[in-house]
Amino acid sequence: MGYIVIINWKGLTDQLNEPIKSTVGHWTDSVHALEGNFVLWVQTTFENDILTAFLNFHYLFVYLFLIYVTTVYYAYTSDRDMTDKVTMNYLLIYALAVPYYLFFNVEVTSSWIPGMDALLYHDGMYATFYATHDPLDNAVPSLHVAIPFGILMLNYLHVKKKGIAMKEWRHYRYHMFILINTLVFIFTILYLGIHWVADIPLGMLVGGIGALFIHHLQPRLRNDFGPMFKGVSKEKVRKHIFVEGTILLLMMAAIMGAINYQDSTNDDQASFRLGSGDTVHDLIHEMGPEQSVMTTIHNMDSSQTLEYAIITVDLAESGFKNYRVDWDEMQDLANEHCTQSVDCVSSLTPGQDRILQLNSSNVYTYIFLHHSGNDGDMEVQIVSEYEGSSAAMNKAIALSIPSLYITGFVIYRLLRLSQNGRSWYDSTPSHTWEEE
Repeated sequence: MGYIVIINWKGLTDQLNEPIKSTVGHWTDSVHALEGNFVLWVQTTFENDILTAFLNFHYLFVYLFLIYVTTVYYAYTSDRDMTDKVTMNYLLIYALAVPYYLFFNVEVTSSWIPGMDALLYHDGMYATFYATHDPLDNAVPSLHVAIPFGILMLNYLHVKKKGIAMKEWRHYRYHMFILINTLVFIFTILYLGIHWVADIPLGMLVGGIGALFIHHLQPRLRNDFGPMFKGVSKEKVRKHIFVEGTILLLMMAAIMGAINYQDSTNDDQASFRLGSGDTVHDLIHEMGPEQSVMTTIHNMDSSQTLEYAIITVDLAESGFKNYRVDWDEMQDLANEHCTQSVDCVSSLTPGQDRILQLNSSNVYTYIFLHHSGNDGDMEVQIVSEYEGSSAAMNKAIALSIPSLYITGFVIYRLLRLSQNGRSWYDSTPSHTWEEE
């Protein structure tokens, strides 16, 4: 049931990301200013087709393997507690990531660093899958780090609680399998043009918070120390509400402050940066037949012309070749299959805006942007105004509350353990401390 819930939770979150972007903006320029072009160096240093094909496969299929088969593995080996924990890990890591994903948007590296290729998307089959299931339009945090790191953290906490060495644990080999693949993921997300270096520690932070919450909650859920609510008094409930509620409100205030700041600075913020010959894409989400989205494309360059092409995702597959966008092919496809009431292939002169009313009835639509000039980098702004964006913002805030509460719970739990002279990995309920 948890897996069904989180699949729908993730789908709802992805649907909210684009509609609220016009308000929350993004923080990509700040991250780029901090990191520079290190990830571009990683890609250009190691790039070759065999490695790209392998890492494309690893990014998708090994990740799915770790998510689903880890639960099966622990269940098959009759480890009830670890089966619980890794299932909850998948459920809660996505929930924990919601406010950071929605309100602290950072564009993927291939959309911002000129000359960096989106090697993951630029193959027809992969591009269609990701566009319709995981749009990859936001880099923070990296769940390819958060989820496996959460499993590693749960393994470590479990072993520490049992008082045995990791090498003596019967699941040590599988633990090392997860560790090795997590290290491969870290390289993969940088190489393929998806994540920034900062997304790695942020993913580890999200995974660590989730693991601590699960580790300390699971014994109560399983009634390992008596009924689930044993020892819960009105006084304890009031303290939890006060402390965890205060943390939740402080974090929500920080989020709202960030939203207000971004909303006031969005007008001058670029959405994409292209080098000469680069092609990037924005994605318009599917919507109902009576709905539309108003998209404004602004060529922010003062001397060069921007070209664009609009085509639905399902018709664009043949325009992805050898992990690149074939711009000429994509233009031909857009002209041939144009279903919009606007010019599907056109250009914008320096400083020009164009407002497009698009309808993507039950399909996803690409807007490809191409820099055909040879005079330095180009900045482009795309703002899409979806119908019902205010309702989307309210849903985004509501979906963020569980994440903020979990964080407050973990902080308060660690504080209480410290105050009572207990180890941070002690998962026994607090009422047993009094008995001891």
